[in-house]
Amino acid sequence: MRFSNRISVWVMILKTSLGERLVYRGDFALGTLMRFLPIITQIFLWYAVFDAIGQAEGSSQSQIGGFRFADMVAYYLLAMVARAFSSMPGLASGIAQQIRDGEIKRYLIQPVDFIAFLLLTRVAHKLAYYVIAVAPFALVFYLARDYFIDGWPSIPVLLGFCSSLVMGFLIGFFLEAAIGMIGFWFLEVTSLLFVMMLFSFFLSGHMFPLTMLPEGVLEVVNFLPFKYLAYFPAAIFLGKIPEDELAFELCIEAAWLAFFIVLCRFAYTRGIKRYSGFGG
Repeated sequence: MRFSNRISVWVMILKTSLGERLVYRGDFALGTLMRFLPIITQIFLWYAVFDAIGQAEGSSQSQIGGFRFADMVAYYLLAMVARAFSSMPGLASGIAQQIRDGEIKRYLIQPVDFIAFLLLTRVAHKLAYYVIAVAPFALVFYLARDYFIDGWPSIPVLLGFCSSLVMGFLIGFFLEAAIGMIGFWFLEVTSLLFVMMLFSFFLSGHMFPLTMLPEGVLEVVNFLPFKYLAYFPAAIFLGKIPEDELAFELCIEAAWLAFFIVLCRFAYTRGIKRYSGFGG
């Protein structure tokens, strides 16, 4: 297939997927607003923690892992934005099921790349999500504007933040897709998915800033790719990543992205060589 024709196919897939999701996903706005409700509990919880530490230290500006109380609330909001980009619900299990049920045969006989098709449908999903959910996000961030006490970051930092979100989305996709490709070798990947979700939940910074971890553990976690799914974008926005180190950190994230792209492609190529499909 010529490159221009391939681009036309990809654009058509993206437009079709986006149209489908805009039609049946009118619940995005309300669902997004509901997801922010646990933040209220987190605000009260961390207020109590910081208040107790402040009383013990006799200081009104206590910090935990380099985060003040206002920083902590802002961090949770930004981490939720990052996770909205990087989370890929149902992707790995869906790939494994298509392999197990034989649905993947259609991608082997039609001129549509399986991984590219999945990526485009996920891009459409995210676009539809943010088109609908931008209003709830804007409302929540407006109500919580006083917690962003340092204001907006500089243009280079803001560009780094946006770049980290895009790469976080791609890392999340190719990581999940690579796990799903294990379905070529094993019929069931549920247990592995559970373990990966557990690691991702704790080591991505979704629950708390990673700087709260013990120093030895933090050094290990910093070598893993999970932090780019939630912690890293939020830390960039809040100025926790020094500007002179930002380009280097983004290059490391890009290297992880390249690794997972190659890993996913390799697993798919090896998998279809051993795959056997029967029937119509």
